[in-house]
Amino acid sequence: MKKMKKIYALLLFLSFHSYFCQAQTPEDDNGSRVEVVKMAYITRELNLTPQEAQNFWPVYNNYQNEIKQARNQNPNDEVAFEKKVVEIKEHYQGNFKKVLGNNNQRVNKVYTTDKQFNNTLRNELKNRQQKRIQSNPGQKPLQQPNKTNNIKRGNGNTKRPRPPF
Repeated sequence: MKKMKKIYALLLFLSFHSYFCQAQTPEDDNGSRVEVVKMAYITRELNLTPQEAQNFWPVYNNYQNEIKQARNQNPNDEVAFEKKVVEIKEHYQGNFKKVLGNNNQRVNKVYTTDKQFNNTLRNELKNRQQKRIQSNPGQKPLQQPNKTNNIKRGNGNTKRPRPPF
C-alpha cells in the first residue's frame, strides 16, 4: 500500500512537473505553427499522396527560400522583386511538374493555393487585430510603414513615418 502511494505521488509529481515546465517555456513559435497549418492546407488542396508529399515539400521549401532571398535582395524595389519572383516560378514550374505528374493544372494550383493561403492568413491577422482593438478601445492598431507615403525633404533625405506607439 505504501509503495502504491509512492508511485501515485511520483506520477502526480511528473504530471504537474510537465505541466509547469510547459507553462514556463516561451510561447509556441507562431511561425512554426503557421508553417504546419500551411503544409496541411497545401497538402489538402493539392490532394498530395504520401509519395508526392515526400517529394513535393523539399522542392517547395527551396522555392520559398528563393522567394525570401529575392525579397531580401530587393527590399525597396517592388518591380525588381516581382520580376525575380516570376523567374523563380518559371524555374520551379519544371520541378513541380516532375513531382506532380507533369500536370500543368496542379502546378498552377501550387501558386494559386500559396497565394490563397497568404491572403487568408493576412485577413485572419487583420480580423484578430480588429477584435483585439474592439476589446481594448484605447489600443491603436499596429501599422506597417507604408513605403509610398514617405515624404521627401529638400535635401533628398526620406522622412519615415513614426511608429504608432
